[in-house]
Formats: sequence, structure tokens, C-alpha cells
Amino acid sequence: MDKASPCGGEEWLFDSAQGHMYLSTPIEEIPRVGPQYQKKLKKLGIETVGQLIFHFPHRYEDFSDIIPISKAEPGKIVCVQGKITEIRNIRIFRRRMYITEAKINDESGGIRAVWFNQPYLINTLKKSDFVFLAGKMVSKNGKKYLSSPAYEKIPAQFVESLENGKRYDSVHTGRIIPVYPETEGMSSRWLRFIIKPLLTKIKDKIPETLPKNEVLKKHELLPIKEAIWQIHFPDTLEKAELAKKRFVFEELFDLSLAILSEKIRLAKEKAILIPINLESVKKFVEKLPFKLTLDQRKAAWQILKDLEKTKPMNRLLDGDVGSGKTVVATMAALNTAKSELQIAFMVPTEILAKQHFKTISTLLKGFRIKIGLITGKENFSNGRKIKRKEIIEKIKQGKVDILIGTHALIQEKVKFKKLGLVIIDEQHRFGIEQRAKLCRKQKYIPHLLSMSATPIPRTLTLTIYGDLDLSLIKEMPKGRKKIITEIIRPEKRQQAYDFIRKEVKSGKQVFVACPRIEPSTKNNGVGQALIALSWAEVKAVKEEYEKLSKNIFPDLNIGMLHGKMKTEEKEKVLKSFENRKTDILVSTSVIEVGIDFPNATIMMIEGADKFGLAQLHQFRGRVGRSKYQSYCFLLSEFPNNPRLKAMIKFQDGFELAEKDLKLRGPGDLTGQRQWGVPDFVMASLKNIELVEKTRIAAKEVLQIDPELKNYPGLRTKLKEFQQRIHLE
Repeated sequence: MDKASPCGGEEWLFDSAQGHMYLSTPIEEIPRVGPQYQKKLKKLGIETVGQLIFHFPHRYEDFSDIIPISKAEPGKIVCVQGKITEIRNIRIFRRRMYITEAKINDESGGIRAVWFNQPYLINTLKKSDFVFLAGKMVSKNGKKYLSSPAYEKIPAQFVESLENGKRYDSVHTGRIIPVYPETEGMSSRWLRFIIKPLLTKIKDKIPETLPKNEVLKKHELLPIKEAIWQIHFPDTLEKAELAKKRFVFEELFDLSLAILSEKIRLAKEKAILIPINLESVKKFVEKLPFKLTLDQRKAAWQILKDLEKTKPMNRLLDGDVGSGKTVVATMAALNTAKSELQIAFMVPTEILAKQHFKTISTLLKGFRIKIGLITGKENFSNGRKIKRKEIIEKIKQGKVDILIGTHALIQEKVKFKKLGLVIIDEQHRFGIEQRAKLCRKQKYIPHLLSMSATPIPRTLTLTIYGDLDLSLIKEMPKGRKKIITEIIRPEKRQQAYDFIRKEVKSGKQVFVACPRIEPSTKNNGVGQALIALSWAEVKAVKEEYEKLSKNIFPDLNIGMLHGKMKTEEKEKVLKSFENRKTDILVSTSVIEVGIDFPNATIMMIEGADKFGLAQLHQFRGRVGRSKYQSYCFLLSEFPNNPRLKAMIKFQDGFELAEKDLKLRGPGDLTGQRQWGVPDFVMASLKNIELVEKTRIAAKEVLQIDPELKNYPGLRTKLKEFQQRIHLE
């Protein structure tokens, strides 16, 4: 759920000085959470009481059926209760390990429990203690025992009650047990130990923000107080599902509410009307060295008609890799510039910024449009390299018509004289906040055109992009040949190399994408793991480069590209490839977006099964950008991988996006980790019926009360929700 205060509105819960606490209270003030655990919680993004309470389990263990010891059968997960009659540590020097062994008895018989390398347990569990044990029954060499069972001591004052048939309100055993997303050194056991007493104190004071009649009753959802308890410590698995249903609905409802509210707000804003300059548009189309597709013409017309309105355009131009989105965006920019308004064109990387600068400068040659480039390191104006201070002054004076750049565009010093249009490429890589900075630097709202090469399934269009008007470019430019895609097994690798050599000898070029290395958080934090990951991928590229240049193709020119290289080095490598001095370019996923070399006809993807469908499709889109026949080789030891099979079956990115949604869920498309949303909520985005239901519910609430004046808690929560969503 929410990584901000999840309930909004009345947050009063617990002020530690007076025995009360707030959802916004820092974790440092929670009893029994010391400095070490505070660090571990923060690795999971948990910094407040509210964030801890809304850190939901991702699965459950059912230990609710407590059976007599005599009925415990080998191979089954069982839960028993009894008295410890013996406990000892056994040291096995040869294997350098400790075994803690205990004997437990109830009225029906006895059983052994064995724990490995947990010698400290002998200080926790004592002879004569009454305990619950839950774990797998193992039978080895004719002996039965519980292997590393979960345990829970039962306080002496409750033992008599248990003997009289009453149940003890256990935490770790004897019930349905929550299992949480964890990090190194912080177990689900510890989380249960902290969350249960905290939840007991505060659950009745968590305010309900979902409208009672319009949402809770109508859609048969659990109230917040019951749902929050049942999601953590459910009475039954059915109750856990009902709690999940409530939170899934709530998250999608909040998302729909945020999107629809933004649409209502934008409808009240004013933008500058930009008339269609038919003369310039016709001249632009006639000068193109190719004919526009029907989809390109339709999208361009939709955009130009939007610009003619005083209501700010908020349109997403969604097209497959190589479908010609940049040409359409350039037409909109030209039309805007002819009305003496400025255009900000924002892209995620310096490589892509420079490529757009070059492409757009070529497309607009002869139109007397002043084009600038601003990145973290370099600045150009009208093809001339200039200082940062100079280009900032030119932008301020309106002497730059189209400014192309990276995040440098949204720096405080960059001020436009009259910004009429904002274009954002690969828009899913920018957060709402970054877009807002570009769109709110002046009194009126500039028109916004977002572009994405990640084809979007219908469910995600309804939710995440529900506030945008959509233009689709599905048709590919004429003359493009279908890319031949093949799965290459290890035994066929040499044949692939022979084919590559043949293509290179005929003057073509090749990309080699190296496998993604999965991060490990076993011995370090998430941040350290990601650093280790990036270096591991660099190592993979270097090893592949060494192998190809020394052993496989010693007579060919091999280049290497990765994210740790300096910008100047990357540009040198790409320039060499562009000038055909490099035959084969070995790279990490930095070639995934925006690199366009028509002479490259082969994309060879090592360890293809390690990539998601969306990324595989992006890689494939780097070739097949000319009249030449192109190929995509998926090298893998797992030829039956469903993603690889989908790549063979489908060329169309929109069909692949639907398949990816079914196979993996929407995480890759939406930036799941940036959301702080549980897996079960993300998975629900595949359920179009539920998505539509929550959207209708949000629409109904806004129709009754557009400003949510009668729902102060929901209004506060909506503000928090809008702040925390970053569709990176």
C-alpha cells in the first residue's frame, strides 16, 4: 500500500510522551525498535508508524490446525503444542555447525525438534516451557522430527487455560501467520513481534476514508479497522482475501480518483490557442524523404487540432519502436514555433537528446527555426556550441524556439519567455513532479505531448494514462521488412557466429546485448546491491567484448558500450559505429532506447531469458530500421521460455504488451518499485473488470462532490497519493 501516511486526514493515534502515537510518528519512537532495526526498516522504505502498519504480508502460512503430537505425519507441515522435557546444543566439529535438539511432549506422545546453527535458542527455550511448534515433519533413518520449526513460548499464566481447551492468542504459530517482504537481518518473525502490539493499540483509531454508502456498502468491502487487522492477522484465509479485496479496490479507486481529478482541474486551466499553420505543415510534409503513414497523419491532425483549443492539450503519442513518433512531434513543434511560442523537448538521456537535436535540426532545415540543446555537460544553439550561461539567456529572451534537453531543462535557472508546448519523450521515465515543473513555470499552462515507445495494454490505458488523450501509431513505415527472430540454443551458437561474419563481410553491422545480472541483497542493502548490479553488468559486457574480439572475431572491429563510461567515451564509441568503423557493438541495455543506426541488421541478445518482453522488443527495435532484411537472435539455454516464444510469434508491440501483462504483470511497464504498491495490487491491474469498476466508483463520487468537500479524509489522502505516484 502507501509509503506515505496511508490514511490521511485525522492522523491522531499515539503521542509517545502521553501514551499516544500518530501515523506520521517516526519509527525511532516505536518501543523495541532500536537503531539497527531502524536502518533495516528504512531499507524497505519504512520511516513512520503508518508505513509500518501498511507494510502488508505477501503470503501466509496456515498453522491454525493444532494437532496432537501422535498424529504428526512425515512430509506434512504441522502445528503442535506441548511441554519441553529436554533441550541441548550438540556441536558437530567436522561440519562446523551446531544442532539444537529439544524433546516436546503432550498427552498423546512426544516429538523431537531440531534447529541448525541457532545455538542461542537454548537461552530462549528452557526445560518445562510450554510451547507451540510449527514446521515440517521429517523422517530420516527411522527417526521422526520437526525440522527448524517456528516456535512460540506460551506465558505461564495461559498454560492452565490451554489445558482447559481455550485458545491462546498467538503471534507466530497456532494461527494463520503473515509472511512479509523482508530484508537482510529482519525477519517476518520480528515484524510480527512489532506490528501486532502496535496494531492492537491503533487499529480502532485509523480513520475510514472510503465513502461509506457510495463505495464500502455498494462494493461489499471491509471497513478499514477490520481490513487492517485481517490483512496482518487473519482469522481465516477467506478473511485475508476479503482484506486484500478492500485494499486492492482502495488503491485502484485512489488512482482513478487522482487521474480524474487532474482531468477536471486541467479542464479549468487556460492554454494559448495555437492555430494550424497549413502552409508550414504542408511544406514540412512535402519535404520529407518518405511518405507519412496513415497513423502518423491521423496522430498529427489530432495533435494540431488539440493545439487550436484554449484548454491545455494532454495527449500521449504511443507508437512502436521505429514507427515515426519524432516526425509527428516535430510537426507539432514547427506549428507552435510559427506562432512565436517556444517548445521544450525533454528526453531521459544525453545520447537521446543529441540524437533528437540532430534529427529535428535536419527535419526543420530551411524553416528558420532556432533549435537549442541543453544537457548536463553540453549546450548548442543553431549548431554552435555555447556556454550554459549564454543559452539560458537566449531561452529567457525567446531566441531559442525549440529547446531539446535532459533533466537540465527543469533547472531553476532555465526560464522560457513564452512556452507554448512541452514534449516529453519516453514519458514513463519521468515522474509527475518533473513534468509539473516544466508545465507550471508560467502563468498559463503550456500544451503537453507525451511520447512512449512502450505499447500500452488497454487496462493500463484506462488507469495510469486515464487522464491523457491517446494517439496510436501502429502502422510501420513502408518498405520495412519483418525482422526474422530466432531462438538460438547453445549448440547452434557457432552457426549464428558464422552468419554474423557473413553479414559483416557484406557491409552490415551488429549489436550484441549482454545479459541482465540479477541483483543480490543477501549480504548488502538494496542500494549496495544495485551498485553491485551495475558493475556486474559492466563486467559481463567486458567479458563478452574480450571473448568476441580475441576468440570469435579477432579480424573484425569490436566496440564496447556501457553505462559506467563517460559521456565523451560513449559518444566516441557511437560515432565510430555510425561511421561504420566498428562492425560489432557489445553493450548493456543502454542501447535499448533511442539509438538509430539503419546499417545495423543483427541484434544478438545474450541470456535473452533474463529480460522482460518489453525490453526484448525494445532491443529488437534497434534493427530493421531500413530497407535491409534484419535479424534478432535470442541466445538462451531455455528455448521453451514463454517470453522468447512470444517474441517469435508476435512482431507487433501492442500484442506483446498484452502478452507481457499476462505473463509478468504490469511492473515493467509502470515502474512498480517506484510506486510502493504491494504485488497483489499491481497484479490486479490485469483485471480489466475491476479497473473499470473502480473508475466508475471514482467518477460517481466526483460527480456528486467534485472538490471532495464532504470527504475531508479522502481529499487529504488524494493529495498524498498524487505526491507519491511517480511513473518512472
